[in-house]
Amino acid sequence: MKKILAGGLALAAALLASAAHAQPAKPTVVLVHGAFADSSSWNGVATILQRDGYTVVAAPNPLRGVRADADVVVDVVKSINGPVVLVGHSYGGLVISEAAEGLSNVKGLVYVAAFAPDAGETALGLTGKFPGSTLGSALAPPVKLMAGGNDLYILQARFHDQFAADVPAAQAQLMAAGQRPVAEAALSEVSTQPAWKTVPSWFIYGDMDKNIPPVAMGFMAERAKSRQTVVVKGASHVVMVSHAPEVAGLIERAAAVQ
Repeated sequence: MKKILAGGLALAAALLASAAHAQPAKPTVVLVHGAFADSSSWNGVATILQRDGYTVVAAPNPLRGVRADADVVVDVVKSINGPVVLVGHSYGGLVISEAAEGLSNVKGLVYVAAFAPDAGETALGLTGKFPGSTLGSALAPPVKLMAGGNDLYILQARFHDQFAADVPAAQAQLMAAGQRPVAEAALSEVSTQPAWKTVPSWFIYGDMDKNIPPVAMGFMAERAKSRQTVVVKGASHVVMVSHAPEVAGLIERAAAVQ
């Protein structure tokens, strides 16, 4: 009887070990918001990912400077055991490109209406590389900082049309009130070695984006040899808010690649 019991326990342990080997743990998804937004912009995407069994971390993005912001994300990623998929929106794309370089547990990069700069490039330079952005005329007068430099906001009266045209007006109004400013200097800070050259990447953006020209994002996706590029018809710059299922779906496809 003892031999039978011991044999049964050994078989059960072997089956559990086999199942664990066959179904590796899902990567943690780290979401990085961009300028004029905050972590709540990921709520719809995070809800879907959590429902589907993913651990989600909406990392803080101070919006002070590419390298300084990347260092904050690096600290978050280093605290996570196991593989990570890094997701960046807009300016957050510069941050994840910088942060992921040299981090062995980052298995994928997902750019959501985001910049994917090469070394020496800036957000301003990439925005102006192709026609189509109307962001400049939608900005409020700069807010001067006591420590020096300026913070930039989008005019609340222009926010809906410029940033979130496919989001209900009442929701866009709340987003405008709670927008996080970006340091003006951050938009002209050059990127260094981009992680997309060594880490697989995926891209999703809307064809009605008024912040970053869609043609610019298509250029960056092709240059990065994107594993899959999704262009959402009629979507604004906040495609993760207006089309959360499509964005979450792409993140999950990136997470599934071993």
